[in-house]
Amino acid sequence: MSAADGQSGQRERFHGLDLLRTLAIASVLVWHLPRGVYPFDFKPATWAGVDLFFVLSGFLIGSQLLRPYVRGLRPSYADFALRRAYRILPAYFAVVAAYFLVPQFREEAAIQPFWRFLTFTMNFGLDAGASGAFSHAWSLCVEEHFYLVLPVIVLWFMRRPSLARACKVSAAIVFGGLVLRGVLWVHFVGPMRETGWPGLIYLREIYYPTYNRLDGLLAGVLLAAIRIFKPAIWARFTNKGNVALCLGVAVLAAALWICQDMTSLWTATIGYPLLALGFALLVVASMSVSSMIGKYRVPGTTLGATLAFGTYLTHKEVMHLDRLYLSGCVSLAGCQGLVVYLASFLLVAGALHVAVERPFLRLRDRLLGTTLRTLPHKF
Repeated sequence: MSAADGQSGQRERFHGLDLLRTLAIASVLVWHLPRGVYPFDFKPATWAGVDLFFVLSGFLIGSQLLRPYVRGLRPSYADFALRRAYRILPAYFAVVAAYFLVPQFREEAAIQPFWRFLTFTMNFGLDAGASGAFSHAWSLCVEEHFYLVLPVIVLWFMRRPSLARACKVSAAIVFGGLVLRGVLWVHFVGPMRETGWPGLIYLREIYYPTYNRLDGLLAGVLLAAIRIFKPAIWARFTNKGNVALCLGVAVLAAALWICQDMTSLWTATIGYPLLALGFALLVVASMSVSSMIGKYRVPGTTLGATLAFGTYLTHKEVMHLDRLYLSGCVSLAGCQGLVVYLASFLLVAGALHVAVERPFLRLRDRLLGTTLRTLPHKF
């Protein structure tokens, strides 16, 4: 889940990006909601909402780190790290504290050791069946690794920027990830599909580890680089926003059809790059005033985007508490259950935002200012 707040040199707010953030968190919620609230018998592959978060994070964080180079400067990585810490750590550690201090808060009895949440390493070797409480924090671990590594890559790459080198590195990441996931699938997942459901093995070996989930982050960073360093190409893309939107929907339709079987070899190999491409096209459309999703502001999406991080951190726990304390007095099935769950998500995420996120964001702006600090860039 991305906690990027859209700060890229100066404060920007695009209605289309708010819409995509809202769609991303809504997709994750649909995936995790109990089947009893669905009006149909199957669960669509809305787990892919987290891949949309990765593309958005790559785009927004990539924009922050790359934009200063246009002015002959480079970002202060210490300032960048502090800003990320103010944005993410207060709410995250508040939820982690609740998990470890109030056992009733956990949606599962067993949980990974505290130090793995402290070091953002719980997504490696995670057995969600044996210690599944707060397992959805895996994607935040991916984000934190991204925040740690991307500044180093940008600093290295911008010493001798080259389009050819960017294409080679990007191709190597995509192809290398595809091959690695394929090998892991053949070794770990394939044999299990012949004897039973391989879901937990698939999650542990392919779905959770950072090194298997780079496609969306890479797609977002490439979009940021095109926008900043190739404005003419970016203008051509965004001038045809509805074309990008239609292409994105078509690519995502194919990707989601492939990914309906979450543990298949096709999902593990080409599914993730296709999802990244489709969501990248939606990001282009969201930045275009000529597209339907970029031109019009959809009511509620600003609130949805604002509460997305808090909702992501707390939604599984909230469903558990609803079942624990409300199931005796209200029905949690069907439309009524859906309303109860959604109201609970908004209430808890809103409280977390008001009590923790917003005060620390204001403190960040007071101490660090509202723009990322820059330093002279030595070529």
